[in-house]
Amino acid sequence: MHLFDPALPFAPGPVLRHAEASVAQYRQLQHRLRTERCVLVQPSSYGRDHRVLLAGLQHLGNRARGIAVIDPSSSAQELEELQAHGVVGVRFNLVQAGATHEGMLEQVARLIQPFGWHVQLHAHPADLVALADRLLALPVPVVLDHFARVHCDPAMSRQVVGTVSRLLSSGKASLKLSAPYIANPGSQAQDGLDGFVRGLVSELPDQLVWGSDWPHVTESAKPDDAALMNLLARWLTAGELHRVLVENPARLYRFPFSD
Repeated sequence: MHLFDPALPFAPGPVLRHAEASVAQYRQLQHRLRTERCVLVQPSSYGRDHRVLLAGLQHLGNRARGIAVIDPSSSAQELEELQAHGVVGVRFNLVQAGATHEGMLEQVARLIQPFGWHVQLHAHPADLVALADRLLALPVPVVLDHFARVHCDPAMSRQVVGTVSRLLSSGKASLKLSAPYIANPGSQAQDGLDGFVRGLVSELPDQLVWGSDWPHVTESAKPDDAALMNLLARWLTAGELHRVLVENPARLYRFPFSD
């Protein structure tokens, strides 16, 4: 999920913009969904300005983790401060491009390796396929965002499915089940994802996590968060649900298993 504070400026350039999305508002959603933990992802809208992210992590405490945006110029001191606030990974958004680009992957991975962080990647289908070998060679784990945008380009869908399977089978990559409206645009987005998700659940259940994508920055008409979460019951058994919602994120984001 993402936070937005209208008191702070957006990064320059054509970035996604959103009205206030606060910790208090998100806690209302958590109450509705009966969730307790969350992962705050730095939106491309703020570039490398982490003030909103760090404030959110401070408010939410140990039940939240963060995904930051850095580049090769980031100092060890900056990374240590991010880690102290609960950051456990860094984001590369190659779709709403801004502060980072694919040429930085290896350098950034080397910077975060001593911290045990991972790289979260949001990429167009063709870019994901082209980057697969480089992702496998990185010295850190990788999380593929938004169902890897599997059906955004129907001509690429088969290659994306194969690439996702290859990356997840390596054991170093995970897939985030978030924002079906991004992965398969259309009024019945979830319908086209059934076979893809069920195939991964049957073969690689330990490499899947879930995300709400609140406040759904890309969508002018906001989806029903409960309906999106209920899609998991369509794809997962009770035991698989526990893996995807509790066990896998606890391991990936370093939440206490006993909490």
